[in-house]
Amino acid sequence: MKKYAVKRLIQLIPILLGITFLSYGMMRLAGSDAITQLYENIGIAVSPEIIEEAKAKLGLDQPFLTQYFVWLRNLLQGDMGTSFISGKDVFHTFVSKLPATVLLTCSSVITTIVIAIPLGILSAVHQNKTIDYLVRFFSFIGNALPNFFVALLLMYVFAIRMKLLPVISSNTDFCSIILPTVTLSISMASKYTRQVRTVVLEELGKDYVQGARARGVKESVILWRNVLRASILSIITLLALSIGSLLGGTAIVENIFMWDGVGKLAVDSIVMRDYPVIQAYVIWMAMIYVFVNFITDCIYRYLDPRVRLEGGGL
Repeated sequence: MKKYAVKRLIQLIPILLGITFLSYGMMRLAGSDAITQLYENIGIAVSPEIIEEAKAKLGLDQPFLTQYFVWLRNLLQGDMGTSFISGKDVFHTFVSKLPATVLLTCSSVITTIVIAIPLGILSAVHQNKTIDYLVRFFSFIGNALPNFFVALLLMYVFAIRMKLLPVISSNTDFCSIILPTVTLSISMASKYTRQVRTVVLEELGKDYVQGARARGVKESVILWRNVLRASILSIITLLALSIGSLLGGTAIVENIFMWDGVGKLAVDSIVMRDYPVIQAYVIWMAMIYVFVNFITDCIYRYLDPRVRLEGGGL
């Protein structure tokens, strides 16, 4: 197991380096630069000489590869740079926003689990019956609705019309987190309900289930002791991957509800061409996503002996 973990970690290094290079390059091809954008946003007309001098101070007048390798060297030393716009340390700025995004992600994952697994099992057990059709219909609708539309709809109904919840999240208290959590959970739960249903149906159709039924084993025993135990690996994989998707996909929802997390910080930084903050967001999200996938692979390998045998027992 240790050899497998070390091997996987080594394989992740070129992936992370590739992500840093691509993200750094794409930001530079965005069509503008931080200095010009900064003066345009504050409405100050300055001479080209002042702009060039400001670029030189930040190293933006250097060739692309030189800028990239300087930035990468500083990153490996734990220095993510200083914000072009606020002048604050990028690392501390990002870390201060990260707990809000982690809180929103955790609440969304928990809500997704509470909704998706029971409904997926219920739909599979009652295949092609009324309750199955209802679950599949609403899961299809929930999966088809974009997050920004769901966010605006929930905001209009529960915040503006019914006045039960705040329109804009002012902090990370319980009332403020409800609407962003529900917005993210609707789409995730709809998708994973259908996937859990598929996994459970696949197990219910296997020979060992038919054999258990022929021996007179109760359906509840077959479902909870056999089918769910065999399905748990696939369910764990799906839900673990959703954590990475949520961490990287909360930007729109955070921006709509003014949730003070890294997603909103990233959107604001993109508008302002604040490259150091954007790079920090990309790197942190990539690292978290890769780390979650790594942990999932290790758990999958630990729980499933077949995977260990295919890998030579490492």
